[in-house]
Amino acid sequence: MDLLTIRAGGFTATVDGCARGGNELWLLSMLGHQQAVRAIWARLIKGEAGYLDGAALGGEPLPLAREAWGIWRFTGMRLPSASAYHGMLIPELAAYATERLDFLLLVREQDDAAQLHFRFLARRLDLPLHPSWAGWLWRRGLENGEVEQLESVGVQAHRCRPQPEALRADIGDAVRRRDLVVETTTVADVALKAA
Repeated sequence: MDLLTIRAGGFTATVDGCARGGNELWLLSMLGHQQAVRAIWARLIKGEAGYLDGAALGGEPLPLAREAWGIWRFTGMRLPSASAYHGMLIPELAAYATERLDFLLLVREQDDAAQLHFRFLARRLDLPLHPSWAGWLWRRGLENGEVEQLESVGVQAHRCRPQPEALRADIGDAVRRRDLVVETTTVADVALKAA
């Protein structure tokens, strides 16, 4: 993997994770001197563009994503090395508990993307969703463009824009075709499994 750096306002930091869609940043995780990391964060929040450098990215200007504009959370911490500092800039729509319908799904290598997507959908939509449908919901979202994978490093990032009415209709059709079912567990089933 090529080492990425970000430049903004004359400051530079190493990028250990980022996500971009088109020419906009949706997530940024960076390492460097505390002053540089905080200065880059401040410049991006003001609406200035940063420049990602690396073989795959070409050094083009990247502002924070306009559609994610609003509350961006910055968390920073000093690393055991006295001069190293880690900072992450994440939009509010990546938070599980936000009230927005659309969301940014961040998936680490060990996570199950379909299950995580299901949890976020169930939190945001007033639709009867069953956990056993997670795989179907994930595939459907990818196929119809409601889930868009962003170009990312260090984490998988997906921009999710659920369409409740279309989803309601698709679930109804899948239930009628018996592509989606809800398994019921009776007391007798539980007793048999325990025996």
